[in-house]
Amino acid sequence: MLQHTFIHIQGIGPKTEQSFWRRGLYTWEDFLGHSGGVLSKPRERIVRRGLEESVANIGNVRFFADRLKSADAWRLFGGFRERAVYLDIETAHEAPEAGEITVIGLYDGKRVQTFVNGVNLADFEVAVAEYDLVITFNGGPFDLPVIRHAFPGITLPPAHIDLRFVLKRLGYSGGLKRIEKATGLVRDDGIDGLDGWDAVRLWWDHCNGDSSALERLVAYNTADIVNLEPLMEMAYRRLQFSLLPDLYAE
Repeated sequence: MLQHTFIHIQGIGPKTEQSFWRRGLYTWEDFLGHSGGVLSKPRERIVRRGLEESVANIGNVRFFADRLKSADAWRLFGGFRERAVYLDIETAHEAPEAGEITVIGLYDGKRVQTFVNGVNLADFEVAVAEYDLVITFNGGPFDLPVIRHAFPGITLPPAHIDLRFVLKRLGYSGGLKRIEKATGLVRDDGIDGLDGWDAVRLWWDHCNGDSSALERLVAYNTADIVNLEPLMEMAYRRLQFSLLPDLYAE
């Protein structure tokens, strides 16, 4: 999808981008190879220069993240999925302003990494720096600000997709567990039905000596991150199809 994208170029909005597609100029290569006449000469020069820079920066996620609106960041997924990581945090209190982090989970499609307060939480800062794209559910308002407060000076991945708002565009509202059920995702019996308040309770049960509470909390957090992957894949396919139905079968 990234190489079908023109809205990161100065002066190009969704309507102009769609006019390119209607003319059969679906990719950067299509535009750079055409003979001109789609735009005025000054605008055409700007677009060509922007696309040449895009080609030169094809592996540089920051280049595109800096130029795309947050609502369009989903377009980065196809080009950077191999450098993406799904993230979710748990806190000792439900309120963000009081949110001491208890657990952070990372999942890159191959392995789960779990960081627990009092055990290995400090290792998170190095681990997350390996990735170019972080994918969360409601991470913009919650997870990422809490992480930045807990790890001053941390280097988070330069690009972020917040699935809460991507899925809302597709008609899915409410919390992650509600959306999971609406899309047919199922959790294990031991954690099915748990929510954020339960995650807080499980942490304090762990602190008070319940030997099984931490294991259950980690399982809950792991389900949060692992289930983000099929939701991201589904949303990406459907949004591609909504923009370019001739090229992408739903």
